[in-house]
Amino acid sequence: MAIQRMDNVGIVVDDLEAVVAFFGELGMELEGKAEIEGPWADRTVGLDGVRCDIAMMRTPDGHSRLELARYHNPAVIVTGPHNPPHNTLGMHRVMFAVDDIEDVVSRLRSHGADLVGELAQYEDSYKLCYVRGPAGILIGLSEQLS
Repeated sequence: MAIQRMDNVGIVVDDLEAVVAFFGELGMELEGKAEIEGPWADRTVGLDGVRCDIAMMRTPDGHSRLELARYHNPAVIVTGPHNPPHNTLGMHRVMFAVDDIEDVVSRLRSHGADLVGELAQYEDSYKLCYVRGPAGILIGLSEQLS
């Protein structure tokens, strides 16, 4: 076997507390926070003088994690449009299965989230939508109907 599991997805953010609150509202649990710096960090990410704060968020089932990182050094680099459209090359969203999509969207709006398009229904199977949250983070939400 080549891999054991997917361990986490990393997201660089500008306001760590706001993004932790956003994913907390979604139902993720804060697993821990840490300050990251030192030669090992520099070598791992290929940057010099790395100093960042991270927060590890875990899904309620314990199987998936997001590593949120706020860089103090080197400074964050902004490239391309801040809110790129869905068809932009590269990784662009993380999808979450939820019990009540309308309730989740409503609660996330209190954290600055906006629907990207509309809440849509795929046949009699799913309700789906994309939501853009703090730092332009794009997430997908999916509610299985039957």
